[in-house]
Amino acid sequence: MASWKLTLPCTRDEAEALEVDATGLDPAPVLLTSELIEDDPGSWQLEAFFDGKPNSAALAAIQALIPSSAGVKAVAHRIRDMDWVTLSQAGIEPVHAGRFYVHTGTNKGDVPPGAVPFRIDAGLAFGTGTHETTSGCLDMLGRLKDRGLVVRNLLDLGTGTGLLAFAAMHLWPRAYATASDIDSRSIDVTAENAAINGVALGGGAGELALTVAAGMRSPLLVGGAPYDLIIANILAGPLVELAPDVSMALAEGGTLILAGLLEGQADTVARAYRREGLRLAGRIDNGHWPALRLVKRTRYGADRVTRAKGGPGEAPGFGSW
Repeated sequence: MASWKLTLPCTRDEAEALEVDATGLDPAPVLLTSELIEDDPGSWQLEAFFDGKPNSAALAAIQALIPSSAGVKAVAHRIRDMDWVTLSQAGIEPVHAGRFYVHTGTNKGDVPPGAVPFRIDAGLAFGTGTHETTSGCLDMLGRLKDRGLVVRNLLDLGTGTGLLAFAAMHLWPRAYATASDIDSRSIDVTAENAAINGVALGGGAGELALTVAAGMRSPLLVGGAPYDLIIANILAGPLVELAPDVSMALAEGGTLILAGLLEGQADTVARAYRREGLRLAGRIDNGHWPALRLVKRTRYGADRVTRAKGGPGEAPGFGSW
């Protein structure tokens, strides 16, 4: 059967939010996104690969995933039959960031001496290690371990592929770990990547608990607080909006890593968390994408963070902690 490809412009936000299951197409096409202009969130591209010529309804279903392409005519072109997932990953270079080496299934190459390898295939979820935001977080995690930080309970908020949670669990193998994402597909991808990389799933020490959640509003996330390490590699707008809830879920003296923001947005994001009792304690600039390290001041505010006391499945309001 011939293969066909549809190419449409998109934004970074749309690329991260893609959910192929939302099209209702069977079989589902392979969706690949790429950055056309470095550090320009408005200049991304979506490529959709179909087994067989797609009809107008299939093209419309893909275009509906990216509202910014509404003015572009969706036209698919016939291409030479190939394994497009494998081919696309072959062009991705492995990343060596701090203690970690991130590769796909087709480009492992030689792992640098002493580096911890993770296989994260390019796909529908954001966070393969190739972007400066993710590699900056990996570097930051390694530096925290070098400084002697002790982590017993960690959260990767907006996990994408699970990579940052896996890296943190390697550094603190007996910690309780949780990863969440607003996109259910990302949680599915994280579970798949956990199996590939030998990461145990579950709710015990040294295991990773997964949940679909918008921000911190989840029984699992509320019940697991306070966290002494939270990683949030998302976008500047959501980071500012989530500042009160994220800060409340962080233990006194706990560490917060923020990324996904441009250098011009760092002050605004840091200021939002400073209002919640956190101080900026460090920063790594990776190109135009900084990773911020903040620490929650001890004995801040009248209400101290404690674990939620609601019953099973109950998510109490944050003010009731």
